Amino acid sequence: MTILDKITQRKKEEIAFSKTKVSIDKLKNSAFFERENFSLKESIKNKRGIIAEFKRQSPSKGIINDKISPLEVVSAYEKSGASGISILTDKDFFGGSFEDILNVRNHINIPILRKDFMIDEYQFYEAKSIGADVVLLIAACLSPNQVQEFAELSHELGLEVLLEIHTEEELKHFNSKIDLVGINNRNLKDFKVDLQHSVNLKNLLPKNVLSVAESGIYSIEDFNYLKEKGFDGFLMGEYFMKNENPAKAFEEFTKVVL
Repeated sequence: MTILDKITQRKKEEIAFSKTKVSIDKLKNSAFFERENFSLKESIKNKRGIIAEFKRQSPSKGIINDKISPLEVVSAYEKSGASGISILTDKDFFGGSFEDILNVRNHINIPILRKDFMIDEYQFYEAKSIGADVVLLIAACLSPNQVQEFAELSHELGLEVLLEIHTEEELKHFNSKIDLVGINNRNLKDFKVDLQHSVNLKNLLPKNVLSVAESGIYSIEDFNYLKEKGFDGFLMGEYFMKNENPAKAFEEFTKVVL
């Protein structure tokens, strides 16, 4: 069983429990459900920039940074020019929570991506209810039909969709409802990073699709290489979060590359 299988199995249990505690109707009554969302698609179009991620830990790296508050970090990310913010909400494997989004939503004016393993329509109502603007659909966890259905539901709720792929086979998950395509430089099954593989996949996408390079960007050279190859956006977390002061690390990085 791969780590992705373990996460998905645990996610099913988590969702089943959540459904017994909070109904969809109750989620619809949240303060954020009627808000007008920010567009990550437009933000990326306008400034071809970084989706800066707040992430405490990961299955492959363990604890990355659990000493700093989300608000302190993401406010600084916005100030230094981030196009959007990615926040992990998976608790068991990434140390995240809904509160990490709820505590920052009213303090920043750029899009927030709820980064989680979305496998059930209930989660999309959750995402809307906590103030997310964008959801992540991981092709490796879903069928092409599920991606289509979840993308349509997302748009009904006013959410944008970032589809994450890693293999040529997963290109079949793309459909006209997808707002952005993220190409994961890291294989979710063995965690190996291959930037050239991502570039090859990007070149197979329709020309008008916004592409986001995800994970495994470990240096300015990596960033510039992917930028030169035509990626529109860059989802980066560990590179900044591994520093004692992620905000300062992000500011210094953007002075060089943006």
